[in-house]
Amino acid sequence: MLKRLASLRYLFRYPMPMTRRSWFRFALQTRGSVIPAIWPRTLVCGVLAELIAVMFALGLPVHMPGLVTIIPNVVLGLILVFRTNTAYERYWEGRKLWGHLVNTARSLARQIWVTVQEQEPGDRPTKIALLHLIVAFAIATKVGLRQEPINPDELTPLLLAEQLDELTQTNHPALKIAVWLGDGLQRGLQRHQIHPYQAQAMQTLINDLTDALGGCERILKTPIPMAYAIHLKQLLLIYCLTLPFQVVQDLGFWTGPVVTLVSFTLFGIEEIGIEIENPFGRDPNDLPLDAICQTMLVNIEDLIAMTPTCDRTA
Repeated sequence: MLKRLASLRYLFRYPMPMTRRSWFRFALQTRGSVIPAIWPRTLVCGVLAELIAVMFALGLPVHMPGLVTIIPNVVLGLILVFRTNTAYERYWEGRKLWGHLVNTARSLARQIWVTVQEQEPGDRPTKIALLHLIVAFAIATKVGLRQEPINPDELTPLLLAEQLDELTQTNHPALKIAVWLGDGLQRGLQRHQIHPYQAQAMQTLINDLTDALGGCERILKTPIPMAYAIHLKQLLLIYCLTLPFQVVQDLGFWTGPVVTLVSFTLFGIEEIGIEIENPFGRDPNDLPLDAICQTMLVNIEDLIAMTPTCDRTA
């Protein structure tokens, strides 16, 4: 009976595979999609295409041979593929950096909690404060990447009042917290609470945290070149506006719906690249940084609730 209950808990803990109904609901939802961003320009292209179909039906010479645009079509396709791949590479690189940050934070927290010796009654609160600094570093990194001010509500449970005041006045809160972490380990080394080799290993982990921070800042501060983005938009506009002239002879009054569908596809691909090229914001398609920081906090609190084996046997 207990095994059956455990298996049921496992099933409800993890999402079930999508059914056919949920697949269609997922495909038709607008939240998280690019439809709200691209429907105005898509509608304009469709309306203009239908006007060209009416002009063709009235006998006006608006048809243009499709062979004229073969080379521009190929170039546009290659540029769109390159644009999307570049944006997703930035997105995936940001996710890998945050994954590395989480793993490094766990390793650093575990080493502090296990290896730093408690010689006096006040040493355990000091260790807990160091562990909270690790979570505060992740939150400060998230806030810095979003280019937002420090939110006291997030950091008040993790920092002292004077530390929070100092963070609000500094230009780089995450780097300041990294300095506090290093200072705390250095004090432990001076009090012979940490072996020099252990202190060196933990300082290396702090360096890894700042390396992950620097990698995220590199993504944030290296946007797609403006000339490249402008040229892609110009090509998209030219293609979507000239497409009706190529297909009106074959499609007639179906030119408007077909051009609308093609424009929706092309504008959507471009907008997806724009959405994910900066993965650190608050858009539905950005990385879930709030959830990642919350997970780190839960992991740290679980670690604090544990008693190291060396303390139990002492």
